[in-house]
Amino acid sequence: MLKAGVLGAGHLGKIHLRLLEQSENYKLVGFYDASKTQAKAIVDEFGYQLFNSVEELINAVDVVDIVTPTFAHFDVAKQAIEAGKHVFIEKPITNTVAEAEELIDLAKKHNVKGQVGHVERFNPAYTAVADKIDNPMFIEAHRLAEFNPRGTDVPVVLDLMIHDIDAILSVVHSKVKHISASGVSVISETPDIANARIEFENGCVANLTASRISLKNMRKSRFFQRDAYISIDFFEKKCEVVKMKDAPENPDDFAMILQNAEGVKKQIYFDNPNVPSNNAILDELDTFAEAIKNDTTPIVSLEQGKKALEVALQIIDCFNTSR
Repeated sequence: MLKAGVLGAGHLGKIHLRLLEQSENYKLVGFYDASKTQAKAIVDEFGYQLFNSVEELINAVDVVDIVTPTFAHFDVAKQAIEAGKHVFIEKPITNTVAEAEELIDLAKKHNVKGQVGHVERFNPAYTAVADKIDNPMFIEAHRLAEFNPRGTDVPVVLDLMIHDIDAILSVVHSKVKHISASGVSVISETPDIANARIEFENGCVANLTASRISLKNMRKSRFFQRDAYISIDFFEKKCEVVKMKDAPENPDDFAMILQNAEGVKKQIYFDNPNVPSNNAILDELDTFAEAIKNDTTPIVSLEQGKKALEVALQIIDCFNTSR
């Protein structure tokens, strides 16, 4: 079992502590949090070992699970990597692309693994259909959340939309050609609602909308490709695959047949896969452990985390230039 420690014990950090304790791949050693009040409350409630400093925790573990605020990601990850420790970093990977690139270089130099916490890649609705998404040419994503003061210190793009950016970049195997976007601040000092259009060199277009002041929660993405439509509901953990194939000469009475202007007939059929229940955060932590043990590339590598951040920051730059 890999010895693991958690840096940052806020809302998400507490979840990571509990899941690392449950995992068969890790031995939870303890945690560190800069807030003495918060740290004491966690020790009193759960009995986890509290370390006195970041350095003390890093020295005691094999894997450092970084769940601190984003501004601290780079410094503590750099410290851990230079000590030869593997790092799991919550999204977004860092504040800047330059910081992410430095971590990537350091990880190679010190021969350690790194993974970024883009948890939607482990959502069972996504994993059930990921292998069916083949060369999508139009993508639409809506990620709407009810207002929560936690997380409003960063733009909604880095808080919510970055999940969809990462998922889209993982299935569109082409470089980004052009980005246009707009964002509006309603309650926070940074944009609370954002829309972005990402155009890829292969012709694919992705239209993303994110809001953190909605009246209801919604996390849906739709992928359109040749002869197929794939819908993923990340919130309800449901998915739908609609495919088209050439219609048979004598379709049965219940067959759904479409005919285009040229007279070509297609039959519509549903190929909805089973969606198993899982804990996506536990899965991402466990697959990281497997990547370390088997010396393989983590499912969401530091490089992929950097690419998602790069696109997110380009979207935010569009807000600034459109004013």
